[in-house]
Amino acid sequence: MLPVQILKKTVCDIQNITGTECSVWNVQGDCLAYSKEEKEEFSVFIKKMTEAEEWEANDSSFFNVHLEEDLIYVFVLHSTVPEMKMAGRLGVKQLEGYLQLYQEKMNRNHFIQNLLLDNLLLIDVYNRAKKMHIPIEARRAVVVIEPKNPKDNLILEVMKGLYETSTKDFVTAVDEGHIILVKMLEEREGYPELNKIAKDIVDILNTEAMVNVRIGYGTIVEEIKDVSKSYKEAGMALDVGRIFYEEKNILAYNQLGIGRLIHQLPISLCDMFLTEIFEGKEMEFDEETLATVYKFFENNLNISETARQLFLHRNTLVYRLEKIQKKTGLDVRIFEDALTFKIALMVSNHLKSLRRAVATNTKEEKKW
Repeated sequence: MLPVQILKKTVCDIQNITGTECSVWNVQGDCLAYSKEEKEEFSVFIKKMTEAEEWEANDSSFFNVHLEEDLIYVFVLHSTVPEMKMAGRLGVKQLEGYLQLYQEKMNRNHFIQNLLLDNLLLIDVYNRAKKMHIPIEARRAVVVIEPKNPKDNLILEVMKGLYETSTKDFVTAVDEGHIILVKMLEEREGYPELNKIAKDIVDILNTEAMVNVRIGYGTIVEEIKDVSKSYKEAGMALDVGRIFYEEKNILAYNQLGIGRLIHQLPISLCDMFLTEIFEGKEMEFDEETLATVYKFFENNLNISETARQLFLHRNTLVYRLEKIQKKTGLDVRIFEDALTFKIALMVSNHLKSLRRAVATNTKEEKKW
């Protein structure tokens, strides 16, 4: 049904134009909007209404408001003057027009949600898209926005304000933790433009809504049936980034690198690999050691530059790296060992994530 603000604006506009008070009621006899503060009681008349589209009672004119075949509202014009009947009929047409537009908007939103979740048959995708005048062949990509605080409800409203003014783009949500933008792209637009859109969203939400978000986006697809594929890719980008790239707030599916590959490894293979590298030892490293080795990798195994950036003496840095060698048997100053160690850290993080997920699912099952 229509928001109360729209109903209130309609009755106030009609009163301002005609000088006649009016109101909107539901079929149960509840007043939804009134053009003045005090309201008369019309419940008894509405509950006993006839099949007629218009009728009069208690010095007022009543008009039925339909959506297709269903009676939705009763519009009441607080006058029985024949000349004012036209205002009542115009009010009905205005409300029915709003209802039609609102239903189409809701239908489009429902369609996009089902499309993202793969809940539609292929023939239904094409038929519904045509019925709602949504282009079937168009370049689109799905952008998934994840607030760092899931209770930030303002994000959805800001995103709708930015993109729902266009009939080409869609903003929706399929769960409480993510906002989804299905963005249509022009022929000349590609991944650089898509990345800029993601950066603009991060900046706008940070400045206007005062919220921090992480964004993942999928590949660009050419047909509407493939939108769900881009959505799954965007979700995976966020998952992979959560495990391997915590410092990034924008994650592109086509730029996940080795993280995407490791993310698909099962627990058994992860255990086998770590056992092979660390000989069954539980490898835990403090934050200082991890920060040191990551910075060392960033600087392409350059000891002097890493020591300078970390404000360390060269010998102190060498000592820390040698501690890793004693613990793991890997000399990260050598490229091959450094590569093995970095992959092992990523596999270890992935394994911890998998085990947390298993533990969470087990707890949920016990609750049920």
